[in-house]
Amino acid sequence: MAEPPRGRARRRDPEAARTIRDVADRAGVSTATVSRVVNGNYPVAASTRAAVERAMRELGYVANAHARALAGSTTRVVGIVVNEIVDPFFAYIARGVQSEATASGRLCLVCSTQGDEAAELRFVDLLLEQRADAVILVGGAVEDQDYFATIGQRAKQLAKNGSSLVLCGRPGLESGVPAYAVDYDNTGGAAAITDHLLSVGHTKILYLGGPTMLSTTTARVRGFRQAYAARKLEHDPALVRTGAFGRQWGYDQTLRALDEGPEFTAIFAANDIVAAGAYTALRERGLSIPGDISVVGYDDVPVAVELQPALTTVRVPLEELGRAAVRAGVSGQEPNADPFAHQQQVTTLGTVVVVRDSVAPPGRR
Repeated sequence: MAEPPRGRARRRDPEAARTIRDVADRAGVSTATVSRVVNGNYPVAASTRAAVERAMRELGYVANAHARALAGSTTRVVGIVVNEIVDPFFAYIARGVQSEATASGRLCLVCSTQGDEAAELRFVDLLLEQRADAVILVGGAVEDQDYFATIGQRAKQLAKNGSSLVLCGRPGLESGVPAYAVDYDNTGGAAAITDHLLSVGHTKILYLGGPTMLSTTTARVRGFRQAYAARKLEHDPALVRTGAFGRQWGYDQTLRALDEGPEFTAIFAANDIVAAGAYTALRERGLSIPGDISVVGYDDVPVAVELQPALTTVRVPLEELGRAAVRAGVSGQEPNADPFAHQQQVTTLGTVVVVRDSVAPPGRR
């Protein structure tokens, strides 16, 4: 009696094995070494990695990222979540992230929240599902305990998956949360630029810009006030106006301040874009810069040198922030690494005042 037909055995597609073997033969290494380079789950000498990657390019070999994820490794993807990609502050950080990610053989995915806190969390969850090597959150954070708790939970989920959360341009989280922080001396920069104005005789300085609950705003206003305190000077709280970071906001608030008072002889714009709005408003009122009103900014994005006169501002190393964030985020991609070993690792980059042509001693209006 004939045996009943058996189910067709699933045949393993030999193409993938042959391909990885071809890569190994071309590079002069073992298939295990090729696998390590592809999966990124074991340290490989730089020269060996370069030889394998060259062989992969020559043979047209493309690794299956989905298969790697199913095998339990991350996908050699770095995700960066920004507020607004057309804002030069975020754009230059994103460029640094992409540059460093590419250099390490990773794909960079850029997600723009348009200022929506809920969208930020959705992007983090999507990148978590994609098993990204690192998720980088860029820019100031909302100073809210519920928000911090939620981000802390996401950091722990990422760590358990072998991924990393990196906070870039914002403070670190509470002790015990597995997240890197790559920040810059926000407060120190604000204090230094304010002291520059004070040193030439300005004591009535209008501070303009930044949402009230944002960590960036808190840090810059703190530095602004510290500079006054260091010189034992009083500052009129009515001259601090917070609310947004845009050009239109800077324009509108400068006009309001001119109309409503108190009197001021200089403007500290919370970023260079706000300063550009202030320039327009002052010129509309027939006021010269710096003859009547001095103006300073923050960030040193391209508009700072395009303005006439060129803007004195605080230089933030934006591209280096992005590169450092990637280096921090992928530094733990080692086999059997403790996902919680990088708790509270904080890197702080310096800022510097760039003196141009927008500041002079107080004039008369």
